[in-house]
Order: sequence, then C-alpha cells, then structure tokens
Amino acid sequence: MTATTPSTSTAAVRDGEAPASGPGRRRTPRKRTARQRELGACGALMTPFFLLLLTVFLIPVGGAVYLSFFSQDQPGLGFGPERTVFAGFRSYEAVLSDPTFLSSLATTGLYCLIYIPLIAVLALAIALLLDSGAAKLRRTAQLSLFLPHAVPGIIAAIIWLYLYTPGLSPVVDLLNKGDIDINFLGVNTVLPSIVNIAVWSNLGYNVVIFYAALQAVPREVLEASVVDGAGPVRTALQVKVPLVRPSAVMVVMFTLIWSLQLFTEPMLLSQSTRVVDSRFTPNMYIYDAAFTRANYGLAAAASVILLVIIIALSYAVSRWSNRANTPEEAAQ
Repeated sequence: MTATTPSTSTAAVRDGEAPASGPGRRRTPRKRTARQRELGACGALMTPFFLLLLTVFLIPVGGAVYLSFFSQDQPGLGFGPERTVFAGFRSYEAVLSDPTFLSSLATTGLYCLIYIPLIAVLALAIALLLDSGAAKLRRTAQLSLFLPHAVPGIIAAIIWLYLYTPGLSPVVDLLNKGDIDINFLGVNTVLPSIVNIAVWSNLGYNVVIFYAALQAVPREVLEASVVDGAGPVRTALQVKVPLVRPSAVMVVMFTLIWSLQLFTEPMLLSQSTRVVDSRFTPNMYIYDAAFTRANYGLAAAASVILLVIIIALSYAVSRWSNRANTPEEAAQ
C-alpha cells in the first residue's frame, strides 16, 4: 500500500489558511490590521463633522457663490416678466464700487481696532487678577462676569438702547443733573456705544478662556520665578502672559470673526438714531440688499466678499501666530 503525500491545499487548510482556488471552497476572511481599525474609527468619528460642515457651510457658500453670478432682469422697459439672467461678475463690481459698502467696511474696521484690543486686554487683566489670588470671592466674580454672556445679544442691545435713549435712561438723567450732556447715539459716540455693548456681553466669556489657560500653567514654573526674586506683576507679565499666548491668539481670532459680522447691536440702534443707517455694517448692507431691495445677486456677492475678507484675516492671524512661535523667536 503506497502512502500518499498531502496536497498543497490540504497542507494550507491544516495550517489555518484558505486554499487559493478550488470549487466549493471559501476564503477565510483576513483579520483587520490595527491600521485599518484606526482608520475605521477615525472615519466614524469624523463623519458627523463632515456632514455638519457640508450642511451648514459648504452648501450655503456654494449657493451664495452660484447666486452671485445671476441677477433679475425685466425686459421690455420693465413691463415684461421678470427673468433670471447670467450676470457674471457684475454684482461683484457693483458691490466693490458702492461707496456705502466701502463705508460699512471702514466702519467695521474701526470697530475692530477699538473693540478687539480692548476686550483682549481687559479679559486678560481680569483673569490675571483672579488667578493671582488677590481677588476675593473668585467664584462669585467669575459668575458675575459670565452672566452677561448668557443674555441673548438682542436682549442686551435692547437693555443698552434703553440706557442710551434720552428721556428714558436713568443714566442720561443722572448725568444731566451733574451738567454733563452726553449723547450716546451721536455721530462721534455711537460707535463707542456699540463697543460698550459688545464688551459688556462678551467680556466674561473671554475671561473664562484666559482663566482656564492660567490654571494650566505649571505651578513649578511660578515657584521658580518667585525663587528668582520676581514679584507678582513681573511674574504675571513675563511668565504667565507668554505661556497663555495660544489662548490669546484664539480669543483674538474668534473676536475678529465675530466683529466682522456685526449686525444685532447697530440694527437695533438704527431704530433710535439716524447716525446708524440701514447699511452701517457689511451684514446690514447684505440684509438691506436682500430684504429691502430684493437684489439677491448683490446680497450674495457682498456675502462672498465678506467671507473672503474673514478667511483672509483669520489666515493672517494664524500665520502671524505660527511665525511668532518659531524656534528662532522662542530662542530670542
């Protein structure tokens, strides 16, 4: 009797592997590698983000860009039926050549120059004070500073509009009794009045960000500065402030993005003063073009231009932050 030698396929099955071919035979599924499992987990976690990005950003931006290249036209000296025609870059040219839009950009730029440094410095100073331990009842102080941020922006604007309006405001009446005549809604004071509303509403939020960053500063670094003879002020300016620089950049960037979209406060103040017109800021210009003049192509073009400005300035702040944190500058 002759002994038979196991075939290659039989040996493969004995070793736990599936045969390469053969009728009626199925391959044994390979085990997923760690890399594949990692990619699958990343995909599962990132899918909601990309869906949200697509829904609330990419689709609206694409719609605005598409709409900006079309306009409504009425043939026959305005007596014919209205139709949508391709306008090319005509809406962009109209926006960029409109003095009211350029004036709204200048107004918003001046607002940013006043508001952003003011709120960043105030928030950082208050956070440093709370972190130093010099302020008593820190929890109560944090809560009182954060509470205005919990008030909706439109409600805050209404409250301050009441405080700014002569004949209604107890603040204005009190100042008048002291022979101090201030028109908070005047030509030279309306912009600082809007800045005041924004600072009151958002100061506490930024204080919380800075205070959380200061709590993460290693205690041994602070103890080393004390051993070196640094006082509280020097420790705050030369040790704490450089270590919370990333948080400062984040505050500046988010505040810049919010400031360029200024709308609620001036829109409400426009009901009480002629200084604030319907095109006071770019967002008000867009609102007026879309819902007052029914020129949706013009409104879409202005929206795209504002978006490009916001992205460009945010990128500039990010680049400046990365360049400032290079090893060469850190060594200096």
